[in-house]
Amino acid sequence: MWFWIFMLLCDLLMPSVMIAFGRIFLKHPPKNINSFYGYRTSRSMKNRDTWDFAHRYCGRLWFRCGLILLPLSVIPLLFVLRADVDTVGTVGMVVCLLQLLPLILSIIPTERALKRTFDRYGRRRNPV
Repeated sequence: MWFWIFMLLCDLLMPSVMIAFGRIFLKHPPKNINSFYGYRTSRSMKNRDTWDFAHRYCGRLWFRCGLILLPLSVIPLLFVLRADVDTVGTVGMVVCLLQLLPLILSIIPTERALKRTFDRYGRRRNPV
């Protein structure tokens, strides 16, 4: 049972981090453009406007994905509540790996939104 609880906590870590950082990025993007912390792509680091836009957009995605992943991460582990350690470990690992998908794939819509909103120099496009 102790290992099941450990795997549950491990599997709740990613959605919790996505919710926390999503909320932080949404409300308070990093103040300075840096190469250490934040949503760092060449397009998002063009200027302060692109930096803030990317963080707010990605923050909204992460927050929503985290809220969805939180309960979805618990469900598979409920099916292996009394299972052996190997089964619990395998299910927990699969859940953890699947949680990486929305985290990584959030780059695609964020970059598309940046491209739609800003030109290649980081200037806002004129609304049509």
